[in-house]
Amino acid sequence: MADAVDYDQLIPNNVGLADDPKLRRALEAWHPGYIDWWMDMGPDGFQEAEVWLRTAVSVEKSGWAKFAFVRMPEYRWGILLAPRHEERTIPCGEHLGEPAWQEVPGEYRALLRRLIVIQGDTEPASVEQQRFLGRTAPSLYDMRNLFQVNVEEGRHLWAMVYLLQKYFGRDGREEAKGLLERRSGSDDRPRMLGAFNEETPDWLSFFLFTFFTDRDGKMQLEALAQSGFDPLSRTCRFMLAEEAHHMFVGDTGVGRIVRRTAEAMKEAGIEDPYDADAVRALGVIDFPTIQRKMNLHFSLTLDLFGSEQSTNAATAFNAGVKGRFREADIDDDHQLHDNTYPLLEQVGDGFEKVEIPALKALNARLRDDFVDDCAGGLRRWNRDIAAAGIAFELKLPHIAFNRQIGEFADAGVTPKGAIVDGATWESSSADWLPTPDDRAFIEDLMQPLHEPGKFASWIAPPRKGIAQKPIDYEYVRLPY
Repeated sequence: MADAVDYDQLIPNNVGLADDPKLRRALEAWHPGYIDWWMDMGPDGFQEAEVWLRTAVSVEKSGWAKFAFVRMPEYRWGILLAPRHEERTIPCGEHLGEPAWQEVPGEYRALLRRLIVIQGDTEPASVEQQRFLGRTAPSLYDMRNLFQVNVEEGRHLWAMVYLLQKYFGRDGREEAKGLLERRSGSDDRPRMLGAFNEETPDWLSFFLFTFFTDRDGKMQLEALAQSGFDPLSRTCRFMLAEEAHHMFVGDTGVGRIVRRTAEAMKEAGIEDPYDADAVRALGVIDFPTIQRKMNLHFSLTLDLFGSEQSTNAATAFNAGVKGRFREADIDDDHQLHDNTYPLLEQVGDGFEKVEIPALKALNARLRDDFVDDCAGGLRRWNRDIAAAGIAFELKLPHIAFNRQIGEFADAGVTPKGAIVDGATWESSSADWLPTPDDRAFIEDLMQPLHEPGKFASWIAPPRKGIAQKPIDYEYVRLPY
């Protein structure tokens, strides 16, 4: 198969693959392993389905999103970089204002490789986490969106592998191979970041993952898009366009679950959102269960930002290889020699903001930007609850709640931010995090519905279809 690869046709690219024999040979060696990985770990049972997928064949407006029915193993995973700005300079750190690097600077080689590998490892991990969800899709519309997310995560893996193989020689080729060898949740070779070793057992989990964890991806890509290493910056700038769709799937998916629960409660005349038995009897997911699931996914995602005080993040910023979220919009010297940042710390039985050197607080700042970015989704969801006259409000838990990494690791903190002892945490955690009963109830709801235009009882239809197609379009043509 590798000998027959036509890189201009099979792999849309704007990086000159056909004219780069060394890179082409590296990809020829890697490509069969990728297909084997996709067949083994991609959407289980749906590799022969024809899916209405969007494919990017170029970065121009006319080629960015081509829709057609495609079998996923035949998807055209491309390598596309945003257009180069000839006069681009390094936007932060000690090299501020110098011309952006077109080749890897030797002194930052290991640092850049590590950042690219970590980002690359998240892409196949999420596909692995979601591989069984097609079996319980609540509609063909949602199944198609799942598969679109999956193939684009695969394309993002290609983007990182391109950088590794183009710019990092033998080390890069070994790292690219390792990206196909690790497995989400494996005891022997797990994925590098904890949240990407968690299960995604149901569709509420999937929507929360794409709302929260893909939003972390957005924040990290925005920071990497500031890199002084221009090929990395250009790669991430294009990836951000696709990441927006993943967050849309999560935002609207949770919103449709919330809206359906609110509608069902209003139709049944149920006013008490905490009467779980009555609400669940309607075939929808009660709001306290949604809140507990949200608490879990939010806290897992916060851990992805790492320790609030980080010398590694400071080193990357100083080097100019990774910036901050929307670096150009920040009104400071972009070097942070004398700047401070207010960091929330646990002090006694409460929390206080303590000014620390801004260079040490880069992870905390990116996390705070993430929390602010989440707020819009919650406002939309809560409007639907309020419109139904139900006295309930979904809220983000305190940033110290249920943390395993950083300043608040293993601290006993409630979702409202109260510090409690271990016994209180153990006795009350079932009120704050999903229980085995919650999981069993949700999994019982997860029955597939594959008739065009039909949706499971627990989720409302979308407001509109995809790419001018109607809601009842046959977005996935199943082989059975």
